[in-house]
Amino acid sequence: MNVLVTVIVVVYMIAMLAIGYYSSTKVKSNTDFMVAGRRLGPLLMAGTLAATEIGGGSSLGVVANSYGKWGLSSAWYIIAMGIAFLILIPLAPKFRKTEVKTVPEYFRRRYDKFSGGFSAVVMILALIGLTAAQFKASASILEIMLGIKYGTAITIVAIVITIYAVLGGLWSVTLTDFIQVFLIVIGMLLAIPFAFRLAGGWSTIKSTVPAETFSFTKGIGGPGQIIGYVIMYLASFSVGQEAVSRYYAARDGKAAVQGSIAAAIINFIFAFVPVLLGISMLSMQNQGILDPSVVDALQNNSRYALPALANVAMPAIICGFLFAGIISATMSSADSDLLGAGSMFSNDIYKVFLKKDASSKEVLLVTKICMVLIGVFAYFVARWADNIISLLAFSFTLRAAGTFFPYVMGHYWKKSSSAGSIASILGGSLFYYLLDKGVVPSIASINNIIPALLLSAVLFITFSLLMPPKEFSLDLKYEED
Repeated sequence: MNVLVTVIVVVYMIAMLAIGYYSSTKVKSNTDFMVAGRRLGPLLMAGTLAATEIGGGSSLGVVANSYGKWGLSSAWYIIAMGIAFLILIPLAPKFRKTEVKTVPEYFRRRYDKFSGGFSAVVMILALIGLTAAQFKASASILEIMLGIKYGTAITIVAIVITIYAVLGGLWSVTLTDFIQVFLIVIGMLLAIPFAFRLAGGWSTIKSTVPAETFSFTKGIGGPGQIIGYVIMYLASFSVGQEAVSRYYAARDGKAAVQGSIAAAIINFIFAFVPVLLGISMLSMQNQGILDPSVVDALQNNSRYALPALANVAMPAIICGFLFAGIISATMSSADSDLLGAGSMFSNDIYKVFLKKDASSKEVLLVTKICMVLIGVFAYFVARWADNIISLLAFSFTLRAAGTFFPYVMGHYWKKSSSAGSIASILGGSLFYYLLDKGVVPSIASINNIIPALLLSAVLFITFSLLMPPKEFSLDLKYEED
């Protein structure tokens, strides 16, 4: 491994720790830590929203899919995120207006303690799985990039992410996300000219890959799958603490809207970058000009072929920025997952069920302790568990299946009730679980979250009408901070 590449990656890691330390000087209260003092402007909003959702799947995963059977249509994986951010625009100022710190806090103050507690447990479990998966992805990338052992790589990743997230909370995560999103986009953009040159130019690429590679819908499975992705992202972004906390942290409703728009634009622009790299690699393979080490990487795990290609095709300085960008993609998701899990435990379980009179400083301390414990647990899971991805996909979607409608409609419908919320959360979550496990037959070509969301909506509306609230209001119950 070139020394310059290693230096760039090491400097990047040190910079993340330095930002964590700097951010710690800005944290004076629990609100500062969890929602950055509610003072994020549109630029920081855009950077942190985009970086949180552009992870390993949106970078290396899309490269692998576009190289494989999806071709150009794999861009929809990222475009769908941008569409979801645009759909969230009317909700953005309403999220900000609630003045809550976490999604379960909204459920508790809008409905009841059970809704808040149950949603907290489901979402914390989901975020622990997400943290472990991102640790694992980051470590696997670092292992290939720097040629170090996996155990060493996962230790470095877990320590760096946990330290800077614990030091500065959302301030730290936001500032690092802002840097990381540019590293992700710029690093992969810089790789395109070198990939094109190695493949012989765009005209050669077009003539050496199958024509269906350039279909915009065929590989991904058609319009039905695209709509399913948009719905899945919309539901998850709306209730996922790692995403919605950014709206809570916005300076005001206008900044929340502007940040959502800018994040969508970033997704739309970035969507085709990994696609072009994947198609270029397919062309190179078909031409028989790939280095044997790259061919081996493609055969063993196509997700990590891009680092192998970078090592043999790009100058060291470009390779270094690309590697830093790829690592950024996974780290920017892991830090948000870690912060979200810690925040919900302290704010919605510890303070509500374990110690109701806990002060803001005590809640802040518990948040940090919890983040460290989750970081350690995620480290061991990521180091020794093999089947992280299935757990990740399941937990990621389960949290949205039952909570989406009571959360979103609670901002608009005054007749939303506790009974409706409980029925929706339990019914939607259970139905998704049964669909995922095959107990209830799935519908062909339809994402399981769609029927689960439909049942959740029916239960929420039905029980809210049958057992309405005592007062028709959108206001939240007041709580001491």
